[in-house]
Amino acid sequence: MKKILLLAVLALALPTAVFAGSGVDYTNSGGTLSGSNSGLTLSGSALIAVNGLNGGGLITGNDLGSVSFSTGALSSGDLQNGGTFAGGGWFTITGNGTNGVPNGTLFTGTFDGPVTWTLVTLANGTHNYTLTGAVSGTNGSGFSAVGATVQLTINTGRGFFNGSTTISSGDTNIVVPEPGSLSLLGTGLIGLAGVVRRKLKA
Repeated sequence: MKKILLLAVLALALPTAVFAGSGVDYTNSGGTLSGSNSGLTLSGSALIAVNGLNGGGLITGNDLGSVSFSTGALSSGDLQNGGTFAGGGWFTITGNGTNGVPNGTLFTGTFDGPVTWTLVTLANGTHNYTLTGAVSGTNGSGFSAVGATVQLTINTGRGFFNGSTTISSGDTNIVVPEPGSLSLLGTGLIGLAGVVRRKLKA
């Protein structure tokens, strides 16, 4: 009975070691970024690469799933020259079962805080925009996860964002963090296992 208790304690500590700190990088391309002062929304963007899923390597393909999101409302600046959108909204990455990527939700969450919308003027006078923000939510296994996304629009020429454009490429990195509380829990359980083991030997 005491050995079963020891095994149970060690089993409880194991998830902390296995899942903490594991990160996955998702790359998307295409899709329509549309919006107004109420927020920016990405739809129809294809997931084209996944790296580090379940500890694996790089998986690529033309359509492994999708990335979609919606920000909060514009809180400063403007759509043409750049500004900041409020957090909230939603952010979702899904897989479609292709090339070993699971079919279903890979990450779902919201924007943690302000989302930055930056106008980039190139040397030739044309424009790109980047959208950058932090996200938090849960991964496909249901574990709490945090991350960051950077989305780059295609070149809008000498014109400015007019309410709709296409995403050139995007990158989102999602990590299952190792909170201090989980570390303390794991350490405490391992310490408890040591105490139980010493009592078993006595």
